[in-house]
Parts: sequence; structure tokens; C-alpha cells
Amino acid sequence: MREDGLLAGRPGPEDAAFEAGLRPRSLDEFVGQDELKERLSILMEAARGRGEPLDHVLFSGPPGLGKTTLAAILAEGMGAQLRATSGPVLERAGDLAAILSNLQGGDVMFIDEVHRLPRAVEEILYTAMEDFQLDIVVGKGAGANSIRLELPPFTLIGATTRVGRVSAPLRDRFGYVARIDYYRPEELEAIVERSARLLGITIDRDGRRAIAQRSRGTPRIGNRLLRRVRDFAAVRADGAVDVAIAEQALEVFEVDAAGLDRVDRAILEAVIHKFGGGPVGLSTLAIAVSEETQTVEDAYEPFLLQMGFLQRTSRGRIATALAYRHLGLEVPTAIEQGKLL
Repeated sequence: MREDGLLAGRPGPEDAAFEAGLRPRSLDEFVGQDELKERLSILMEAARGRGEPLDHVLFSGPPGLGKTTLAAILAEGMGAQLRATSGPVLERAGDLAAILSNLQGGDVMFIDEVHRLPRAVEEILYTAMEDFQLDIVVGKGAGANSIRLELPPFTLIGATTRVGRVSAPLRDRFGYVARIDYYRPEELEAIVERSARLLGITIDRDGRRAIAQRSRGTPRIGNRLLRRVRDFAAVRADGAVDVAIAEQALEVFEVDAAGLDRVDRAILEAVIHKFGGGPVGLSTLAIAVSEETQTVEDAYEPFLLQMGFLQRTSRGRIATALAYRHLGLEVPTAIEQGKLL
């Protein structure tokens, strides 16, 4: 069985516990996203001034950029209790109704992967978000009755990696929709420095930079790489991390200078060697690398597109000249001349 890549995919229990200990607890501690932080600060201050809950907020963006962390910071800033769940967990309308009916005034309800809410569950949210009311159907068939319950004012914070899949009626009920972008290298370096300090890791500036440059613009990946470098330094060196130790560690864990891991390279190699450089459909490509289609589309493809290694066309994915060069391959004349179609 092919080993999974190091850099993409959802965090496991170990990752989640590790991230929880490093999470900033205020906007001042949160590194990067300066314009977004300013807007959120204004929203919180205005809501506190009115003595009202914060408006409903929808965060969108790739995995690992801090959507969950920001939800916790907003709850903390409003002095509210955070109640977290996720779209796939809420399979039935009753699951959501049970959570909503137990909310206290001012609570913040966080729904991760809100785009994966079933339609029947989503429809309950409409009146809950807009009018703070909950419609519950009691009984079945001709004897069924609808009961309307009053809810205390609360804030819903949704997070999604696929904002286009959030239905328009639900999206329109959020008072503020925010896009979280990839982080700049200097911001990631600051995040790695903060995490290393909290973990008691001795690391110099060049070592931090080596990790940040391979972090794909994503704090979660930067922290994940820091853990692996820490392990390598503890076993193969004296525990301190400099640029040489960082680069050796990242080479051992198959993370190259561009931030690609083995699955990223497998995707590029499949497009080039198995499908003549493309175009190839997403589902076919996913089968070729033994990954789920959604994993390739959500976890791997965005970075490969952003870095210019892949091009997405109406006919499928195409490897670019940059991908050939990165893999040390000769660039076909047609691609070199831009005749991709």
C-alpha cells in the first residue's frame, strides 16, 4: 500500500492535540491575516458596544489556515461559550435541533465543513439564524405537528473549504463572509518561531526559514514539519535545529525545496508519464495515485495550481513546463511553446 504524503490531509488525533496547545487565544497572538483581523476586531467591538451577540460569520479557505482557531478567538473575545461540531456529524435534523435547543444566550456555535450539511439539516438553520427560532416536527404522517421554540440570540460561525458548495440561502444569512488566504513566508517563519518557543525547541533563523519555505503557505503544515524536524534533531543530532539539520530532516521525510511531498510528486508524475502530460480528468488522476477524488481536489491540487505545476482546463489537468523542470524532465516542445490544448 502506498504511504500517504506528509503535508496534506486532515489532522489525526495526535495532530489535533498538538495544534490545540499551540493555538493563539487572541487576535494579538494570531500571526498574519492582518486585514481580516482588523475587520473581526471591529465586528467584535461593535457587538460588545451594543450588548449583542456577534453577527454570524462564514470563514472560507484551504485547510489548515486557522478557521477553527479564529472561531475560538471570536468566542473568547465575546466572552462566550464555544460549541463546536461539523457538517458530516449532523446527519439528521434532530442532531442539529438538539444542539440549538441547548444553546445559552450569546453562545458561539461553530460548524466545520458547513458545506457538507444535509439539506434537511441546513433548512433548520434558516429560521434559527434569522429569527432565533427552531421549528420541530413532532409525530409522523397525518398526526404530525410543528412546534416553534424560541432560541436565545447566538452566533453561528461556519467554516468551509468549498464556499461554492454552500447554498445561496445559507450563505446569505451570514452577516460577514471572510476568505482566509495562504500565508506569506515571513508570516510562516514567525509562526514557526512562536511554536518552537512554546515547545522548547532551539532553532535558528535559517532553520525556521527552511521550514517556512516548505510549509505551502499553511500554518498547520509548518507546525507539522517542525515536529518532524524536532524528532530528527533529537535522534540524529543534539536536539538543536539549524538550517543543515532542518534540510536533512525534510529530505528524510521526502519534502522537497518547493514544498512538495511524495503524493504531490506522484500526481505530477502520473499526469506526465501515464497520461502524456494531460489533459486528464480529476477522477482518473485520483485513481492513478490511489487517492480519493476529493482529497486530490481539496488537499493537493490547490497548491500545485498555485505554484504553477498544474493547469486546470475544461478537458482536464495538464502538467506545465515548470512541473517537468521540477522533476528533472525534458519539457516537450508543444508545452514549451504554450500549445497545451
